[in-house]
Amino acid sequence: MRVLSVVGNRPQFIKSAPLSVALRDAGIAETVLHTGQHWDPELSQVFFDELGLPSPDHRLDLRTAAIPAMESAIREVVAAERPDWVLVFGDTNSTAAGARAASGVPVAHVEAGLRSFDLEMPEERNRIEVDRIAALLLCPDERSAAQLAAEGVAGRRVVVGDVMADAARLFAPIARTRSSALERFGVEPRGYAVVTVHREANVTRPERLHRIVQGLRRIDVPIVFPAHPRTREALDALAPDLVLSPPLGYLDLAALLSQARVVVTDSGGLQKEAYWFRVPCVTLRPSTEWVDTVEAGANVLVDDDPDAIAEAVTSASFPPSAPELYGDGHAAERVAAALYA
Repeated sequence: MRVLSVVGNRPQFIKSAPLSVALRDAGIAETVLHTGQHWDPELSQVFFDELGLPSPDHRLDLRTAAIPAMESAIREVVAAERPDWVLVFGDTNSTAAGARAASGVPVAHVEAGLRSFDLEMPEERNRIEVDRIAALLLCPDERSAAQLAAEGVAGRRVVVGDVMADAARLFAPIARTRSSALERFGVEPRGYAVVTVHREANVTRPERLHRIVQGLRRIDVPIVFPAHPRTREALDALAPDLVLSPPLGYLDLAALLSQARVVVTDSGGLQKEAYWFRVPCVTLRPSTEWVDTVEAGANVLVDDDPDAIAEAVTSASFPPSAPELYGDGHAAERVAAALYA
C-alpha cells in the first residue's frame, strides 16, 4: 500500500511525525508532499529537523495559502505517484487543497468530524468540505464521530484518537530534557504565560487585536509570546512596545507549554497540548472545536474581551479530576490499521 501525505503547516508537521513511524511499522509506503503553506524556516524546516521527519519527497514551495494554486500542483503529484490513499490532516487550506486534488484517489481525513459551528472561520468551512470528500474519516473522539453521523456524511468513520496526543507523549519528555527555552526567556516553571495569536479573525481585524492586546497588558505574570510572521507585522503597527519572540521549534515550545502556569491562545492545537500537559488554557475565540476541554473546566473561552482575558488568566487552574481526552497517545497505529481495513 502507498499513501501520499499532504502537509503544509506547523500542526501538520507535528501530527505527521508519529504517523510516519506507524505507517512504516505497518508496511505502508509513505510519500510526503509539503505544500509550502508555511515556508519560513522557523515554521517549517525546524520541525522536520527536530522531529526526525524524512525530507519531503515533493516540495511545492508555492509560498501561498491559496487553495487553487496548491490544488493544481498537488493534482499533478497525485497523477504521478498514483497512491492508494491521499492522507490529509486537520483544517487548513493545505488540507482542503489536498482533498480536492485527490482526483478519484480515496481521501483519509485525520481529525474528522470536529466542529466549532462558526462558519466565519475558514478552518470550519475547510473541515466540513473535507469531511464530505473523504472516504475514511479518522475521528479523534466519539463526539466527532456522532457529529458526522448527524450530518449524514458518507465516509467510513473510525474513532482513532488524536495523533497530536501521540506526539505529546513521545516528544514532551525529550523537550524538557533538551530545551533551554525557560533559561533563555528567564522564566521559572509555573511562573509565566505562553501566548500565541495567529487566527485570521484576530490578526486581520485591528479592533479585535487591539482588545486582545489590552487584555494581555493586564496579565500579571511574565509573558512568552512567540509570534507568527503575520502576527508580528500586525503588532509592530499596533503595539510596537509588546515584547515578542520569533516562532519556536517544537521542542522549545513543548518545553514552555508543559511548564507554563497558563496558555493564552487562539490555536486549536495548543488548546489540546495544554490539556495533555495539564496546564489551564484561556482561548481567544468565541467558540472552539475542542468542546470537551471547556466542559472539563480546563479551557475558558474569552473571545477578545480584555477584562475576561485578565480575569481568566488570574483564576486559571487545571481541574485535578479532568478526564483523559482524545485518546491514549496511540492513535497513529489505529490510523495505519484503518487504512488497511
